[in-house]
Amino acid sequence: MSYPDWIRPPVGGYRAEDLDRLPDAPPHTELIAGSLVFTAPRTRWEIRTTGLVHGALEAAPAGWEVWRSMTVVLDARNRPEPDLMVVDARADWGPHHTYCRADSVLLVVEVVSEESQIRDRRTKPPRYAAAGIRHFWRVENVDGRPVVYAYELDPATDRYTPTGIFHDRLKVDHPFPVEVEPA
Repeated sequence: MSYPDWIRPPVGGYRAEDLDRLPDAPPHTELIAGSLVFTAPRTRWEIRTTGLVHGALEAAPAGWEVWRSMTVVLDARNRPEPDLMVVDARADWGPHHTYCRADSVLLVVEVVSEESQIRDRRTKPPRYAAAGIRHFWRVENVDGRPVVYAYELDPATDRYTPTGIFHDRLKVDHPFPVEVEPA
């Protein structure tokens, strides 16, 4: 069995710009700390929950758009693909770009799966914070129901601070008013 050349990382790891140059890389390949990360197929629960949160985020004020299936360049060695992002609609990288830049992102949302649990809880949040993304939501499956953990960036520490845990109803005023019953 032959493997593609890109399966062997370059010395020092991959860089953000390399992700678009990997022929036949699986869809939704992420770059975390210079390493390629291949994600597992999504479950029905993840797809439904992502759709529900996407719909709630459509309440974003004018000038902001909700994106999915797009990577965000955090720095030279990190280019994850959050489940959802609220992005400045005025930012324009051209119609053929496959990523956005962190300075145009207001909120990232990760819908946690069994496969992505460690990345979504421990690996990605500090990287999002270091890139200056002000808001982060993590959505967990608790007994078949979505629970939203909301965080805001503390500029004094460059770390996320919890702003709420929402079990039956997500109601927030920041980064903009959102209200939905995820259950």
